[in-house]
Amino acid sequence: MDAYEYGELLKELANKCENIAKIIKPQDLQARLDMILQTQQDPEFWNDAKRAGETNKEKAKIERLLQSYNDAKLAIDDASELFGLSSDGDEATLELLFAEAPQLQKQIQRVEIAVMLSGENDNTNAIVTIQPGAGGTESQDWGSILYRMYLRWAERRGFKTEILDYQDGEEAGIKGVAFLIKGENAYGYMKSENGVHRLVRISPFDANAKRHTSFASVQVSPELDDDIDIVIEEKDLRIDTYRASGAGGQHVNKTESAIRITHLPTGIVVQCQNDRSQHKNKATALKMLKSKLYELELAKQNSSSASEEKSEIGWGHQIRSYVLAPYQQVKDSRSNIAYSNVEAILDGDIDGIIEGVLVSRA
Repeated sequence: MDAYEYGELLKELANKCENIAKIIKPQDLQARLDMILQTQQDPEFWNDAKRAGETNKEKAKIERLLQSYNDAKLAIDDASELFGLSSDGDEATLELLFAEAPQLQKQIQRVEIAVMLSGENDNTNAIVTIQPGAGGTESQDWGSILYRMYLRWAERRGFKTEILDYQDGEEAGIKGVAFLIKGENAYGYMKSENGVHRLVRISPFDANAKRHTSFASVQVSPELDDDIDIVIEEKDLRIDTYRASGAGGQHVNKTESAIRITHLPTGIVVQCQNDRSQHKNKATALKMLKSKLYELELAKQNSSSASEEKSEIGWGHQIRSYVLAPYQQVKDSRSNIAYSNVEAILDGDIDGIIEGVLVSRA
């Protein structure tokens, strides 16, 4: 990088910062934050726990966004000032600025992502369901690979996970899994994974070492707060109990503690077996159902999201393809970006893909 290229980069980043300011209106955010702080001075404010909780969430959200924006703007202003002072031949300062340029770009990108993750439910936990498509063991194994990928991604970000339902495959992999990812903006990130994922590889289950194509569906819903009221009629539900499988000791296999709820009007099915108590599993399953119904209602307002939710798990419906043979590449059909670090991606390094999708949608 030379001085001219760095100057052009600074202009580009400054323009991005200005565009962000037009979107978030930092002065308005600061005014709202000041109003919240003033309201919290009133002792009466804390008597309404529900209102206080909602206000605190809004306050934290505004503070994070303002801090991120202010830090980025200050970094650009400082870099511009230093660049102006050193343009007359201060090589040491120029070299330092050039070395810090990638970090400055990442800082602006983080603010852009923060703006994109400022939706109503983006900061909530995410309920993720993985369902293999047709293809037996092949697709069930692919489902387990995706499951591991998301667990590793959550671990990399310091998020916590909790299994809600897990069904082993007959020979390998999984018949299905539902799990909760807990962390800041978990749903905001994971909603980009909603859709059909396609795998192309030389099958480890084929003695003739032929190439196989497998599909799995990933469905993501926000974990809703209890204060969000979604009415579900008892007559619209079919509730089945069955014996839990998987980890949990002998007890879970001897009692019908697992719950399956079918919402008859929509055909949505949720299952939970993570607790030994049937009542707790039923409560969790109902919470999962409410989240899915809420997400379905949001999807109806966006035709593209609705098509992702309702599409079959097969050819022509995938949002992303993972090709392991005859070459190695992961390509997302929404951002139209291809990635070659396939092994790292399947090990949970998917931040770049997710951010690419967020940027393309924005």
